[in-house]
Amino acid sequence: MTTTTLAVLVPLLPFLGSAAGLLLGRTAPGFVRPLAVLPALAAAVLAVLVAVRQGGGTAIDAATRLTPTGSVPIDLALHIDGFAALVAVLVGVVATCVQIYSTGYLRHDPRYPSYAALVSLFTSAMLLVVYSGDLMVLLVGWEIMGICSYFLVGHYWETPEASAASLKAFLVTKLGDVPFLIGLFALAADAGTFRITGVLGAVASGGLDHPTLVALLLLAGVAGKSAQFPLHTWLPDAMAGPTPVSALIHAATMVAAGIYFTARLLPVFAASAAALTVLAVMAALTMTGSALAALAQDDIKRVLAYSTIGQLGYMAGALAVGDRAAAVFHLLTHGAFKALLFLAAGTVIHAAGTNSLTAMSRMSGLTRRVPDAYWTMTIGLLALAAIPPFAGFFSKEAVLVAAEHTATAGATGAAGGAPAAAGWIVLVAGLLTALLTAAYAIRLWLLAFRGRGAEAPDHGRQPVAMTTVLWVLAVPSLALGLAAPRLGDWFGGPSLMPTLTTAVLGTGLAVVGAAVTYATWHALVTKAARAAGTARAAAAAQARTAPSAPPAPPVPHVAHPDADAGQVEAEALDLPHPAPDHDPDPGRTLLGPLYRPAVDGFRLDAAYRTLFVRPVLAAATLVRFLDREVVETYVSGAGSGAKGLGWLVRRAQTGNVQTYLGALLAGSVVLAIVAVALANAAAGA
Repeated sequence: MTTTTLAVLVPLLPFLGSAAGLLLGRTAPGFVRPLAVLPALAAAVLAVLVAVRQGGGTAIDAATRLTPTGSVPIDLALHIDGFAALVAVLVGVVATCVQIYSTGYLRHDPRYPSYAALVSLFTSAMLLVVYSGDLMVLLVGWEIMGICSYFLVGHYWETPEASAASLKAFLVTKLGDVPFLIGLFALAADAGTFRITGVLGAVASGGLDHPTLVALLLLAGVAGKSAQFPLHTWLPDAMAGPTPVSALIHAATMVAAGIYFTARLLPVFAASAAALTVLAVMAALTMTGSALAALAQDDIKRVLAYSTIGQLGYMAGALAVGDRAAAVFHLLTHGAFKALLFLAAGTVIHAAGTNSLTAMSRMSGLTRRVPDAYWTMTIGLLALAAIPPFAGFFSKEAVLVAAEHTATAGATGAAGGAPAAAGWIVLVAGLLTALLTAAYAIRLWLLAFRGRGAEAPDHGRQPVAMTTVLWVLAVPSLALGLAAPRLGDWFGGPSLMPTLTTAVLGTGLAVVGAAVTYATWHALVTKAARAAGTARAAAAAQARTAPSAPPAPPVPHVAHPDADAGQVEAEALDLPHPAPDHDPDPGRTLLGPLYRPAVDGFRLDAAYRTLFVRPVLAAATLVRFLDREVVETYVSGAGSGAKGLGWLVRRAQTGNVQTYLGALLAGSVVLAIVAVALANAAAGA
């Protein structure tokens, strides 16, 4: 079987599995799980074979004319180079892990058949984006992912949080897709083709007439799809969907698509220094702002969501300094450890019966209840914090090395015409984010696994399908960075090995961030323990002379803690988070006056409501008033006039012959008088 045939089967198999799952979900439910897992597994295996055959060498190109358009043709084309082959492997492996994990996580969910089919379709769409050699075919996969995310995020549509989150995700990403589509048409008009190879050839020959305009239009779509400032607000709210969906969206699909697209067409963006500077500023604001917000979140999944936004900012920063290899390398490592973190978080939520870190900090023994999730999540958090030798260290250092090289290369920058200013912006923001990332990573670990209070509930062992997947993903989270010396050849870029300067700076700042957060937490815990001891002594003294005080309110907990993990998570969405005012949360102390704005995502949603939503609603109210009170008045008046005229005519039809003759005679007399009057007037003139 040829490599081209194998590549065609990679996105096709999940698509066929999705169609079969939808058709057989009700009539043959026993086939649903095999139809969910096996196509994804087969696609992953075939993606590995394609990557082995491609070997990081010459790109594989194949195309057939899809349809004539009269101007720019559309081709069903494949374009597989080294980084496309490896990204497809990531998508296949993560999708397979998510499908296997979901068989245990949602094993009794009545909507599991449609869920599994949508996950397969989601996977197929992302693989189509990765392998596509034509921008219009890529756009098909791009939009299919958007509609799949709408349905999957809204899986628990009975809850208002999930319903609102799915609609918000769809609308915000579509807001970016409108200029994105215009940019694609403008790019094709300049290049004369939708083929990616043709577009890159036109860029190389200087054939783009409006590179800055095209690049900025495309960046709007990338910002929406990859949750970059200012269109990132949908991603934290999307945590209302099932945890396996969150893992798939954050690790290998949807948000990865925008970064992948930018990496694929990086020469288009590099043709405009202004576009690269805008991308650098966008990446810097995204990574620092999201890291600050993550340090203040109470929902464990929202912490991970903001961390995804920040890590995507690292990737965008690497692209802003013209280093595609560093961006895609971080995309691969991030996909591994972020999928691990989300799936481990799902296990923790199931065991704790809540998604609140504050509530978890009031429990003890959670590490004994879910040891697999504890150890694998520790590995994932170390990779996220970029601690050597975990995978995140190598890929984050590759981004910092690229930024440093561009910043110190002079006024014109280094690679691809990237300006030196972009390098400094990305380097400074990247180092600051390294400190903050380690801070919120250890905060999550301390609050979730070092809580003090009542014993965590015991629900028995987690399903093997869930725990096995965690250890599978822990392997690349730990060891993928060791492949850095070989991956440079696959990406056709410079070496991905860290340098001494950035390694010392980045790791040093991460250690400082973790140490300060731990010291703050330890001081708060010690203070709280002393205060609790004093309060107990005072209560004991008071109990001798007064009635006992009422017990403290219990920590909010789900109604069915022994149910499936998916049902526990759905119930946890409705739980009120306990007030963290007196809990040892280092995030509150470290952020100080920034804590409250950071909890609310720096109130960007409120700003958008003021600037956009309210004016639109006011305009809609005005239009409705004009339609009802003006337009409808004219329409109703015309109808009422015709109705009144008909009433008058009807009144004249009495059926009396004498009345008719009298009216005829009167009319004749009137006409005769008018005729005589007109004749006299004419004669006098």
